[in-house]
Amino acid sequence: MTKVFDHGGGVRSLRVPIPDNPLGHTLVYVVDTDRGPVLVDTGWDDPASWDALVAGLTDCGTSVAALHGVVITHHHPDHHGLSAQVREASGAWVAMHAADASIVRRTRETRPERWYTYMAEKLTAAGAPDAHLAPLRSSRRRALPGLSPALPDREIVPGELLDLPGRRLRAIWTPGHTPGHVCLHLEEDHPAGLPGRGRLFSGDHVLPGITPHIGLYEDPDDATVTDPLGDYLASLERVGRLAPAEVLPAHQHAFTDAPSRVRELLAHHEERLTGLLSLLASPLTPWQLAERMEWNRPWEEIPYGSRNIAVSEAEAHLRRLVKLGRAEAVPGSDPVTYAAV
Repeated sequence: MTKVFDHGGGVRSLRVPIPDNPLGHTLVYVVDTDRGPVLVDTGWDDPASWDALVAGLTDCGTSVAALHGVVITHHHPDHHGLSAQVREASGAWVAMHAADASIVRRTRETRPERWYTYMAEKLTAAGAPDAHLAPLRSSRRRALPGLSPALPDREIVPGELLDLPGRRLRAIWTPGHTPGHVCLHLEEDHPAGLPGRGRLFSGDHVLPGITPHIGLYEDPDDATVTDPLGDYLASLERVGRLAPAEVLPAHQHAFTDAPSRVRELLAHHEERLTGLLSLLASPLTPWQLAERMEWNRPWEEIPYGSRNIAVSEAEAHLRRLVKLGRAEAVPGSDPVTYAAV
């Protein structure tokens, strides 16, 4: 039986499974409008996920065919994966922030071989060992997920209300987890009368018990040095000031007291940055730093793909430390190492 939760005020959530992932599922929200239901995110592109979405909509008393639109918080496949199938079955529009739409466009236009070459170059520069690089250089590579995501037909413009007849849903740009991540503020009184300013669909930006991944914004053709962690921290403070009555995240469960959760996340990252400085008492490559960082399991037990994500997160933290003047690259090191200042 598909789990449907009624949040009141014409908002329900469905659990759409993510295959082989400890997160378990994405919470897809169904928002009633005067022209039919609108989804916030769609879930992973997988037959079991699609079946769960279809069954959940049936349990809500509606169907995929009745959908009016799809609002995507960010381009990751557990959020945007089923958008093309939803649009094909319903004719619904799909909306996304321009920064993530450009990633979708680039992903569709870039051959998989280019991604593998780029990843191998990035990991080599990060100091990854040859054993880790070998699969990327092999002709027998695993298929990458999400290489043909749906191109959105509408742009989510920060600060503007979305076209949801009969509802007031405003986009808030919250880069960090991705360049075009958005939270969506439902500017309506809380149906249970909870104090605060409406409800916030937070995507992966603010989760009740998980710190979202902050990695690098990857673009094989752009050498701009970004600061995604700095973007994320600034975006967090924006959400904290908003003080919604309730947060409806894309994973785990709904929660209240967003300012408190924001303070926890800000403190977590400051603590982590301080801890990394102690590790950087001796120069380390990003790979060596990732090996020494605290994760949810020992480094030896982290799967191959997750190690790539971990190294990206280590680099995002390094960039923040460099920007703050608390660490610097060691001149002449190859692969480049970093040390605390």
